[in-house]
Amino acid sequence: MSTLGNILWIILGGFIIALEYLVSGILMMITIVGIPFGIQAFKMAELALWPFGREIRQNAFASGCLGTLMNLIWIIIGGFWIFLTHLFLGVLLSITIIGIPFGRQHFKLAALALTPFGHDVAKK
Repeated sequence: MSTLGNILWIILGGFIIALEYLVSGILMMITIVGIPFGIQAFKMAELALWPFGREIRQNAFASGCLGTLMNLIWIIIGGFWIFLTHLFLGVLLSITIIGIPFGRQHFKLAALALTPFGHDVAKK
C-alpha cells in the first residue's frame, strides 16, 4: 500500500516539494556555513519523495541550544517558504476525499519543514 501511495504522491505534488528541497539544498551548500543546512535539505528531499511508510521521531538532542539555533536559522533562510508550500498543497489536496491522505502527509511534512533539526525519519 505504501508503494502505491508513494507513486500517487509523486504525481500529486511530491515531485514539486522534493525539487524545492533539492534546489534549496544546492543553494545552501554553496557556502561552508550552509553545509549542515544543505545536508538536512537533501534528507528532507528524500522524505518528500517517499513519505508513506515512514514516520518522524524526535531524537534526544532536539531540545539543545545548538538544535534550536539551527532551526531558527533554517526558518529564516527558507524553511518558512517550504512550510507555506506544504500548507497550501495540504489544504488543496484535503478538499477531496481521495486527497485527504496526501494532505495529511503534507501537514506532517509542514511541521518538519519548520524545525528539521532534532528529528529523525524512520521506517514504520
